[in-house]
Amino acid sequence: MTAAPIKDFFPEIEPFKTELLKVSDLHTLYVEQCGNPEGKPIIFLHGGPGGGTYPDLRRYFDPQHYHIILFDQRGSGQSTPAAELKDNTTWDLVEDIEKIRAHLNIEKWHVFGGSWGSTLTLAYAETYPTRVTGLILRGIFLCRPSELKWFYQEGASHIFPDIWEGYQNHIPIDERHDFIKAYYKRLTHEDMTIRLSAAKVWSKWEAATSRLIIDASAIDDFDDPTFALQFARIECHYFINNAFFKTDNWLIENIHRIKHIPCTIVQGRYDVVCPARSAWDLHCAWPETTLKIIPDAGHSAGEVGIRSALIEATESFKKI
Repeated sequence: MTAAPIKDFFPEIEPFKTELLKVSDLHTLYVEQCGNPEGKPIIFLHGGPGGGTYPDLRRYFDPQHYHIILFDQRGSGQSTPAAELKDNTTWDLVEDIEKIRAHLNIEKWHVFGGSWGSTLTLAYAETYPTRVTGLILRGIFLCRPSELKWFYQEGASHIFPDIWEGYQNHIPIDERHDFIKAYYKRLTHEDMTIRLSAAKVWSKWEAATSRLIIDASAIDDFDDPTFALQFARIECHYFINNAFFKTDNWLIENIHRIKHIPCTIVQGRYDVVCPARSAWDLHCAWPETTLKIIPDAGHSAGEVGIRSALIEATESFKKI
């Protein structure tokens, strides 16, 4: 049996429109539109939370077919105010997505999200199922306590003990029983030096564990002070609040609302950030989904096998 050819990125493109959309008295979002203005609408939801968007994220979609919408979530990327935690919850973001849809006069759209973007995609779809025509998910994160404990307390630490050392040693021994709480204390400290120091350590831990093969250049990107503060502060804010879900397994408990929607899940077999257990649990709760486990990949959407599977999914969703 011949393996399917690897699919590469579509060519680089520039937005045909960018704007700053005010969604509250405090928050203004950066929104961009690319590809075909008359094409099938698809919105990209970035990870983190706090990760922001960047140009290569436009390239998972055929620009001749799709009307591609990307935006930076509250406090992220080019949205303002940067790294702001006030009025920044999962449900604020869900409403922001709906405001963007209405602002662009889009009736329904596909939604594409990975990592935290998969969390937000599910939350949005379960809240507004009639507005969603298809879902493409990657690196499933359901934001359950077990997942947070695995990556930020104990679990991933056994696979990357050398990198964990720096994350662990930033926190005094008497606070290490709850790393998220300890980092939150520092990431919200009034002293910017303390905030930034904690933010860089927190961000580098995720950057260094996101690929099957460690990418030194990706780790360097997470060292940028502005990005590190956005990424670490917003992530920790969400995680210490259980992503503002009412129950520990909220997304699975409400999956019945979206079982009629076509969905493809792409998951790296060796994803240490968001282990395959969550993708499997989601698929078992929603067997109508197509689950593709990539045998030689970790967490990053940029890894060859994951990238190819995601593009294969966006191509197949042209028919929906």
